[in-house]
Amino acid sequence: MPLLVEPLGLLHGPAATQAIAEGLALPLAGGPSAFALVRLVDEGAAPGRICPVAAVPAAFRAALVRVSAAPPPWAGMPADRPLVMGILNVTPDSFSDGGAHADADRAIEAGLEMAAEGADLVDVGGESTRPRAAPTPPDEECARVVPVIRALAARGVAVSVDTRNAATMRAALAAGARVVNDVSALAHDPDAAGVVAEAACPVILMHMRGDPATMHTQARYDDVAVEVTRELAARIAAAEAAGIRRAAIAVDPGIGFAKAAAENLALLPRLSLLLNLGCPIVVGVSRKGFIGGLAGEPVARRRGPGSLAAGLHAALHGAAMLRVHDVAATAQAVRVWRGLLGLG
Repeated sequence: MPLLVEPLGLLHGPAATQAIAEGLALPLAGGPSAFALVRLVDEGAAPGRICPVAAVPAAFRAALVRVSAAPPPWAGMPADRPLVMGILNVTPDSFSDGGAHADADRAIEAGLEMAAEGADLVDVGGESTRPRAAPTPPDEECARVVPVIRALAARGVAVSVDTRNAATMRAALAAGARVVNDVSALAHDPDAAGVVAEAACPVILMHMRGDPATMHTQARYDDVAVEVTRELAARIAAAEAAGIRRAAIAVDPGIGFAKAAAENLALLPRLSLLLNLGCPIVVGVSRKGFIGGLAGEPVARRRGPGSLAAGLHAALHGAAMLRVHDVAATAQAVRVWRGLLGLG
């Protein structure tokens, strides 16, 4: 993917509608927001030039179509609003809520509560992927997540499994999980892509370099937004080569994974660059360290307000799903945000 366009000059609400009607802007990922300008990004190191959408050179027009078109329907979920994914860590050591749901009964209760509060998808994980975390053996991971997934799915809750291990993917899908969410973008386990292809299930490919134990050493970028986009494009190509349909793929820029605070803050305002990939964008900023740095809040569970601000910022720049700890607050914030944009 050598040629990219980066949407700029974002417009929202009635101004977006008017600018589109007058030929001055194009919809951002199908709307309701729009963009009037783009930055042209080729393989050169220098930042590309900025031009109006009507003046984009012919070589970049295919990229322009990708960022303006609505991503295809994904995982059978609504596409008319940002979706909410609830984080359910069945672990003793996750960075924000480790241990809170380590007991299966408590985890099941929490997952049902998330669904009642408005979670479109409950993401069940049994391995901490915080920086410097040691790996969890797949059999232990399965023992943690499978009973929870089975119970939630039996109650009609849409469930994803947060894992990078093929054995866990297979067991979770058999227990009723609908989606695989892999922080390694199917690169960690050589059998993972085959499991997803055989199941023909939706999958989230997240950007990361290295693994949770080493990723903090690989936060070196010349242009983080462009490099993340191109590295995710390579993972999409690998998934398609393994038999996974592009329409089944969503992408996650991996905020905090092989990225320090500076890279997170540089990437989020340019999130719409990922729309060049033609896949829905999932963003997880909830309670992350860069929010603590901005807010002066060292305690992760107290970063809810900052998480809402960062999540809505991501939605404004093209995120189709927000992965969050605080489901009820996020669902309410999204409703108000949509109302302010005149979307009801």
